[in-house]
Amino acid sequence: MDFIFCVRSVRGGQFASEPGATHFLAVPEGAATPVPDHRITKRDWFARVQEEAKSGTFDGLPAGDIVMNVHGYNNSQQTMLDRHRKIRKGLEAHGFKGVVVSFDWPSADSALNYLEDRTDAKQTAFRLVDEGIAAFAALQRPDCRINVHILAHSMGAYVVREAFDDADDRPAVAAHSWAVSQVMLVGADISAASMEDGNPKSSSLYRHCVRLTNYYNPYDSVLSLSNIKRIGVAPRAGRIGLPDALPGKAVNVYCGEYFDRHKDMLGDAPTVAHNWYFDDAHFMQDVFLTVQGDLDRHEFPTRLPTAQGNLALRP
Repeated sequence: MDFIFCVRSVRGGQFASEPGATHFLAVPEGAATPVPDHRITKRDWFARVQEEAKSGTFDGLPAGDIVMNVHGYNNSQQTMLDRHRKIRKGLEAHGFKGVVVSFDWPSADSALNYLEDRTDAKQTAFRLVDEGIAAFAALQRPDCRINVHILAHSMGAYVVREAFDDADDRPAVAAHSWAVSQVMLVGADISAASMEDGNPKSSSLYRHCVRLTNYYNPYDSVLSLSNIKRIGVAPRAGRIGLPDALPGKAVNVYCGEYFDRHKDMLGDAPTVAHNWYFDDAHFMQDVFLTVQGDLDRHEFPTRLPTAQGNLALRP
């Protein structure tokens, strides 16, 4: 089963591209796309996800990992599910024994819907914390340690940032202890400047995670300022990296040289520079090591230091 929690509306027995109620889905392996018939109860969904997350022990007690995938804009449900499975299989190939779940927010299967998708992303972002992260935190028990991580691609990074910011603004959520372990931003469609240390836009995100890793590629034409649908949008973290003034828990991973050397093997689609990550075993190994958390960020065999003081995906 693939575990999805979906906040799309339902029309004519199918999920649509507008915000709706939350649906907890267990999608069979052979299904090409999620449908409302895949719904199970919230209680059963969380119980099954937690059970599948268990992959080892910590101090003699059950432990494990949940990686929560948050997709970007212009993603159909079929694309979302296909990428969810690529992430799951890519991590499992390197030894991951936890579970991957996806937060499916309403995103049209059309690049022309960029601004509408951004509005829908903000409108539904708070559910990521309410229905997902905070709910998992509330289920934590002293006899079972399950770490929750977030992997957010493209506008999914905006969803995550807005979700964390919104959660801290609501007393009902802010009053409870909740956090994630690793936050991984991939081709992040958010302003680089907004991620500066002390910026109120990102302060909640930094406060509620143990480590934030930003993977960026200067060849990413989707995030280019010249892209017509993005006119007037500030330089993006997924293209130029995070700013110099960062909290100690944040790290940049430059992917430009790696992509440039391997692009001929990654396909020739117009968006390959933005979407290649999930088809690349080397990148997925870096994500696995990040989730595993056993090595210092400077000691990954998948990384090299750069002259600018950042880290780079090893070419």
